Order: sequence, then C-alpha cells, then structure tokens
Amino acid sequence: MSPTTPSAPSTPSTPSFEDLVAEAAAASTEGWDFSWFEGRATEERPSWGYARAMGERMATAAAALDIQTGGGEVLASARELPRLTVATEGWPPNVAKATALLHPRGAVVVASPEDAPLPFGDAAFDLVVSRHPVTAHWTETARVLAPGGTYFAQHVGPSSAYELVEYFLGPQPEANRNARHPDRERAGAEAAGLEVVDLRAERLRMEFHDIGAVVHFLRKVVWMVPGFTVDQHRTRLLDLHRRIVADGPFVAHSSRHLIEARKP
Repeated sequence: MSPTTPSAPSTPSTPSFEDLVAEAAAASTEGWDFSWFEGRATEERPSWGYARAMGERMATAAAALDIQTGGGEVLASARELPRLTVATEGWPPNVAKATALLHPRGAVVVASPEDAPLPFGDAAFDLVVSRHPVTAHWTETARVLAPGGTYFAQHVGPSSAYELVEYFLGPQPEANRNARHPDRERAGAEAAGLEVVDLRAERLRMEFHDIGAVVHFLRKVVWMVPGFTVDQHRTRLLDLHRRIVADGPFVAHSSRHLIEARKP
C-alpha cells in the first residue's frame, strides 16, 4: 500500500459499488507490488526501514537467500547483491515474475513450496532474509545458515489487520490472534539454535478509502479471509461500502516485527 496520506473526502462523483468491485476483481494480484492502492488505501511503514536495512546487509554478504520472495520486488530494491544470491517462491505466477525481475541482477529463483524443506545444503548461506513469510521455518533457516550467519527479516505480527478479518469472519479465537506473537518467534528461533540479537514490534495504521481497495487487498493477501470471493461476501461488502461512503475510510492496524538472529 502507499505511504500514509490524509484521508480523501468522498465526492458526488464517487464510483458505484459495482464499478469499484468489478475494477478490483479484474486487477492482477501477482507479486508484491502494491502500487494499485495508490490514492485508495494507505498503510504506515515501520520505523526501521526493512528494505534499506536488508540492502545494507546484502552489500556485505558473500552468499544470500531470500525466502518467499513474492515477485522479487523487495530483493530487487537492494543496490548491490552478493555474487551468489538465491530466492525461493512457491506461487507459480510469482516465480515467473521474480525470475524476470531478478535474473538480470544475477539472482536465481527456485520454485519451492512454502511448507517444504529448503532445497539447499547445510551452511550454504551467510545471510538469509525474508519479508512477510507465511510461516517462519526456524529449523530449516538455521540449517542453511553458515556458522556466524544472520537471519534478517520482517514478519507479520499478531492480529494484523484483524479489524478487517473479524468484520468478515467474526471474532477469532485467541490462539489465532496471537499466532504470530514476537515472543513465540523468539522462542522458535532459539529452539533452532539461533541467537536473537534484535526484535522490535510496531502496530501501524491502515486506511481503506473505497470498497475496491478492500476487495483487492483480500484477493491479494489470501490468508486474511481464506477463500474470499466477492459473491460469498457481497452483503458484507455492500454494507462496508455504504459505511465508507458515509463515514470515511475503514481503519485497521497492521502488526509487524523486525527480527535479526545469528547462528553461533
């Protein structure tokens, strides 16, 4: 999503519910390019600047791995990549997009399911990075890190955008709300033999300025409302559209944490 900007007032020319939904339903969801949301939704950015910090570490690494790279956009933002740079991705459309983006930079993209063991030998990389992995596989991450190597990542935290999730799905069990808690991430990393040297968490304001932005977000971030379709949720979508038109943007809060861990 685009960086936070002042809320845009509604006007008499506001597109209809059907037009907004049809436009969002037709938009491509490939990769992690969120430019479609420009002027339609905003999200505050974490203070630590993950992409910049990741790029700084890439510049000094000898062999690096980006886990679940999406369309490769974040990795490609690094000004300098190690001679050996590999990225994994599990969704075929993203594999193709990441390959087209990263191959000219000398990086190799490997198609690998998110829940499968990493297809690399032990101690293969001195830097492993990831932005918003679906699940952090700590044992596998520790295995492919060389002694002295670093895992540096930005993870989605607990109850992220749950105002939106619970609008559609109703109240969620506490176990779901806290599934990505930073304390659990620390425990998982340490159980795999890693030393956590930095762990920071923030909650960040999100605003959805029209119902099209909600539809596109739920189509793109598929684990928010599993199996989401416009037809299945049309009544709730229409109610939310009327609410946004009458009262202004729908506000939610994303949850993010930065974690850096080293292998002894």
